Amino acid sequence: MNGNNTYLTKVFHFCAAHKYGNKKWSDEKNKEVFGKDVMVHGHNYELHITVKGDLNPDTGFIVDLEYLKKLVQKNVISKLDHTQFEKDIAWFEDKQPSTENLVVFIWESIEKDLEGCLLHRIRLIETPTIYTDYYGK
Repeated sequence: MNGNNTYLTKVFHFCAAHKYGNKKWSDEKNKEVFGKDVMVHGHNYELHITVKGDLNPDTGFIVDLEYLKKLVQKNVISKLDHTQFEKDIAWFEDKQPSTENLVVFIWESIEKDLEGCLLHRIRLIETPTIYTDYYGK
């Protein structure tokens, strides 16, 4: 990488459910802290994957979009779509199913197999008024 400041963002969608709760707490405390989110509820998530890198002089691209789409589909969408992720995904076994934790899971799921560019940002939009950005460790 020669320090090129070109960024590309690809948007994906998936649907998933979750519920909040701390097993160490009473039902009352969970309801006090998490409110109605102690019940299973779902979201139509919008996922923005932003990569950065050098332009390929032959293609003019940072990354092959087909490659990026297949990578995200295989490592993220196929695993999260239509799940209750804190129940169905082992990574969440001891973590709250927040967007703050979900972006870390997504980053770790993509970064290890990404080639030819660097992961810059994961943006996960949970609702029209809530989203989380993650830039790695």
